Amino acid sequence: MSAITSEPKSPPKVRLKPRRALPFFGHHPWVFAGAIERVEGEPAPGSEVSLYASDGQFIAAGLYNPASQIRVRLYSWTEAESLDADLWAARLDSAIAMRRSIYDPLDAESACRLVFSEADGLSGLVVDRYGEWLLVQFTALGLWQRREAIFDLLESRLKTRGIWLRTEKGMRESEHLELADGLARGEEPPRPLFVVENGLRFGVDVVQGHKTGFYLDQRENRTAAARYMAGHRVLDLFCYTGAFGIAALKQGDARAVHAVDASESALALARANAELNEVSSAMQFEKSDAFEALERLAAAGESFDSVILDPPKMTRHRAGIAKALRGYHSLNELALRVLKPGGILVTCSCSGLVGRDDFVAMLAAVSQRTGRPIQILESRGQAPDHPVSVHCLESGYLKCYICRIA
Repeated sequence: MSAITSEPKSPPKVRLKPRRALPFFGHHPWVFAGAIERVEGEPAPGSEVSLYASDGQFIAAGLYNPASQIRVRLYSWTEAESLDADLWAARLDSAIAMRRSIYDPLDAESACRLVFSEADGLSGLVVDRYGEWLLVQFTALGLWQRREAIFDLLESRLKTRGIWLRTEKGMRESEHLELADGLARGEEPPRPLFVVENGLRFGVDVVQGHKTGFYLDQRENRTAAARYMAGHRVLDLFCYTGAFGIAALKQGDARAVHAVDASESALALARANAELNEVSSAMQFEKSDAFEALERLAAAGESFDSVILDPPKMTRHRAGIAKALRGYHSLNELALRVLKPGGILVTCSCSGLVGRDDFVAMLAAVSQRTGRPIQILESRGQAPDHPVSVHCLESGYLKCYICRIA
């Protein structure tokens, strides 16, 4: 008797409401709950589903999360393609090859972002490389469920001594992901772990530092800003590991840097990095809230030739955009109170929900309120290892403006 073979079971279907399909035909990867008409079948959390337009036309394949406002994350627009290990391997290979073309060789003290979520077709996965260690963040349930396969793929392609898992604030609420930082594979990373960036050496805490330990996305911006700071007295606010200020001294020949951060652990790293790069004598450190420091410096009549503002993300939700813009306005207005005429303002925002137009409009309002003209010399974004997908402009989150203040 011949064996009976069953046809492979097709994934459950997610059907969109009328007139909601265009962004997804355009390869945007996020299908929000409000765009969905109905779900046909009973997909388990993290399982594969097929997305269809209201007229029944296939659009894409994705992974389903009924607990998230991003109900489906899309990964393939080819109907016959499965979301399996071969797909993840191809996406990882493409992402790694691109970084090698920019930063080759990836040696024992280099650092870069190897995988940048939506920009690399892997929505919900970030992989940063610090020398021989990988720092991995999952922000999507579906890829978290496939983490062991992803770890296997990473280990097979990269020389690594360990993989450390880092978590992002808010994932429990937004994705219903129970995550905790910790060792996933191999050895724990040293603290600090040392990396080299544009000829400067930094100690990084990849275990407890902000993001995955270092602001890799500001790599080119630090060097660009330094070019304007020869002979300057610089105020570096939210200095974190001191990288902007150290670049100003070493690459831009600044005269002195006053570095401010609210975290004592960050300042400890910054002091050590100043020593490591032989600029301790030109750097002064202060533990303080940035707003309070600016008010105190202004009241004392202090003035600077350059001010650097690189604050943490000010909103994670659309409802908080207006409040975030008020915060940026207050911060930049205070900065102008201590900036000399003709001085340089480097002002940044990593709040992806705050668009460039809104940020520039905020600067225009600051200029009008203070009566000081602001000229944008350079409008910059994140480093090229954090590419921006034209299909998901939300991946272009970082704004960095180098301005001259009259």
